[in-house]
Amino acid sequence: MGKVSPTVILIPSRLASTRLPGKPLVDIDGEPMVVQVWRKAMAADIGDVFVASGDEEIVRVIQNAGGTAILTQGNHPSGSDRIFEVLQTLDPDRKVDRVINLQGDLPTIEPEAIRKVLEPLMNPDVDISTLAAEIIDYRELDDPNVVKVVTPLGGDIRVARALYFSRLATPGGDGPFWHHIGIYGYQRSALEKFVQLIPSRLERREKLEQLRALEAGLRIEVVQVATVPFGVDTQEDLDRARQVMKSDSV
Repeated sequence: MGKVSPTVILIPSRLASTRLPGKPLVDIDGEPMVVQVWRKAMAADIGDVFVASGDEEIVRVIQNAGGTAILTQGNHPSGSDRIFEVLQTLDPDRKVDRVINLQGDLPTIEPEAIRKVLEPLMNPDVDISTLAAEIIDYRELDDPNVVKVVTPLGGDIRVARALYFSRLATPGGDGPFWHHIGIYGYQRSALEKFVQLIPSRLERREKLEQLRALEAGLRIEVVQVATVPFGVDTQEDLDRARQVMKSDSV
């Protein structure tokens, strides 16, 4: 497929959503959601961008928008497995060093946030990078759909190691709580290791895939950002995204 950049952004996307049927193709501000996410990834300007999908309709939509999409197997258990298949297709000669896994349901993410997830990977001792924002609305603390990351961020510390992830409000005591944002950067070797691991005990307990990496001893660094780009999973989320992006385009 020709030469690819040392860093690639891979966007896994699939149509099999039960809460919001056809989710990647729903219209937001005049374009399908997956196209909006692809445009944000392109604007980050940190490497080549590819959409990974097991659905031919998504592939066509991205191609019609001027992007590159790669058709994958349809039965991958996770987005990580899907992007790994694409990485092997794109780069059999192993020229790619870093992979950003950007979920296709984050249409409000800012290109600057995508750039920030790359920064910790410049240190070869860091295996995986991700983002977090301080929880301001304390109703989120009791919301199991809001994943919290335990990390010593705060004050002058803007990048710190992830110690744990949970759906519960943690840790105890005074201090900030951190809302985990589900975008990941991988050293290529870390992604290769991760997809070969079996689901771990804590992962199964919390239903959080990133705990598999921590249990395996992989180092995850968290970068603080100001705001949380909300994911679109329901009609209510979609209505909110449409309003936000309509306001931004005015």
